[in-house]
Amino acid sequence: MTSQTHSDQTHGAAKRPRSVAEHLAAVTDLLARLVSESRAEVVPLPDALGRALVHGFLAPLSLPPFANSQMDGYAVRSADIPDGGTDLSIMPPVPAGSRPQPLQPGTAAPIMTGAMIPANADAVVPIEKAVPDHFLTHPGGAAVTLPATAPGTFVRAAGSDIAAGEQALAAGTCLGPAQLGLLAAFGMAEVEVYREVSVLLVTTGDEVVEPGVPLPEGKIYDSNGTLLEAAMKQAGLCVRRAGISTDNPGALQSLLRTAGRDVDVIVTTGGVSKGAYEVVRQAMADQPVEFLHVAMQPGGPQGIGTFDGVPFLGFPGNPVSCLVSFEMFLRPALSALLGAPAPRLPLRARLDLKGQARQLTSPGHKHQVRRGSLQPDGTVRLEGGESSHLMHALAASNVLIQIPEGVTELDAGDEVEVWML
Repeated sequence: MTSQTHSDQTHGAAKRPRSVAEHLAAVTDLLARLVSESRAEVVPLPDALGRALVHGFLAPLSLPPFANSQMDGYAVRSADIPDGGTDLSIMPPVPAGSRPQPLQPGTAAPIMTGAMIPANADAVVPIEKAVPDHFLTHPGGAAVTLPATAPGTFVRAAGSDIAAGEQALAAGTCLGPAQLGLLAAFGMAEVEVYREVSVLLVTTGDEVVEPGVPLPEGKIYDSNGTLLEAAMKQAGLCVRRAGISTDNPGALQSLLRTAGRDVDVIVTTGGVSKGAYEVVRQAMADQPVEFLHVAMQPGGPQGIGTFDGVPFLGFPGNPVSCLVSFEMFLRPALSALLGAPAPRLPLRARLDLKGQARQLTSPGHKHQVRRGSLQPDGTVRLEGGESSHLMHALAASNVLIQIPEGVTELDAGDEVEVWML
């Protein structure tokens, strides 16, 4: 097959725009190879933050491992205290970390929070309910007056959090502070997780220059590289930057082959539309890459396929478009496949249009993604318009507002789905 023939078949006649769901499914299928035990590695717990478990596992011990006190107070046998209360002799105190002697009938043991409940004891009376309301720690003739209490009061039963043998975490769980804390509570110092996904990120365009240098006339600073690199690193990806590629297709091919040889995914920004100088389309002419339009605004033009066997995604060149593409396709695909990064949880908010247009309008044949600010009262305000170059509006936003295909008008007070950024 000649390059021209391949290009005609891959990039040729216009098709029905692909839906957001269809393109997400295609990206997920493209990246399915990343789900492999060959990508597993065992790392210390602190290094596993934001990574996903390869295997689920059962609790190796109960939590708590023994019955312990929920309060500073006195461990008692509830049957020893009548309804009107009584005086009990004092046994030796039970500090946290000690193994207490069994509680004798008619006695009470001073006990600290987290300390093991003595054998025969079945309740704890808080110190503030005792008379006197401070610890008597010398066993012998001293006695403390305690009120009646029910069995189990202020006692954390063994296994009341999780019992040994129960499922602790499922395979694919994204490990945050709480999950890592659970592993530490089980006595685990390391865990098997998926290796970080490595991404080669390439910005394209003769008109783009790196920040920090003088800006020639007719040029713009590259914000896409920093924007996407930050989003990817925040999501736990290992990002390799290859600088800015010119609009020379051969130079872009050479750069991708040199820098992308051992990465998991290649992502480019720009050069995927239908203009005369779309360098990414030209560089992929002999590769199994499809350039298509997704029924989404912004971020409609997309590229997907492989470059020399490496999964490839081509995002549009406008800043908001490339970030929306990452949030709508690459991030959720990795979440679904590997469990990490953690998925964006959808929230519901009511639209606040004060000081803005009377209605939010959206093209009925597209899924529109708008930027907004979620307010403390549960409403969401629009930030900027629908244009994909509005970086200042993006910087002022903390949510993406999702307007599904088929919805053309929304009024103030209407409920919308938002994703926290």
